[in-house]
Amino acid sequence: MPQQTTFLQETKALLGETLFPVWEELCRFIDERYEMEHLWNYGGKQWQYEYKFRRGGKTLCALYAREDTIGVLVVLGKAEQEKFKLQLSGFSGEVRALFEETPAYHDGKWLMLLPRDTSVLQDLERLLLLKRRPNRK
Repeated sequence: MPQQTTFLQETKALLGETLFPVWEELCRFIDERYEMEHLWNYGGKQWQYEYKFRRGGKTLCALYAREDTIGVLVVLGKAEQEKFKLQLSGFSGEVRALFEETPAYHDGKWLMLLPRDTSVLQDLERLLLLKRRPNRK
């Protein structure tokens, strides 16, 4: 498996100048607030790469990359779904609609956001803070 720098360089080339800042800013936000393992993988049939943020066997989120597309997967369990509903007005219409349209499974709602630019970063950051409290000071 290639080195992390190779994955990062290839991800930057895949995403381009509009989407790579979303990737960078989200990674920065997570690294500043959370102590996490960073796991690079191949993304399977739909994605070129997967980049997971995990701690203690639990995934905070996963970023996915393919040509000109970024995906951010956040799984909200039952308790997190209730928190989301209480904070509903703080999220954009796009994220509220995604939450409503996403089916709930036994392990939660698998929200896959497909940002087109950095405008969705505030929603993504709110989702992550809702999912897990920061463990860095």
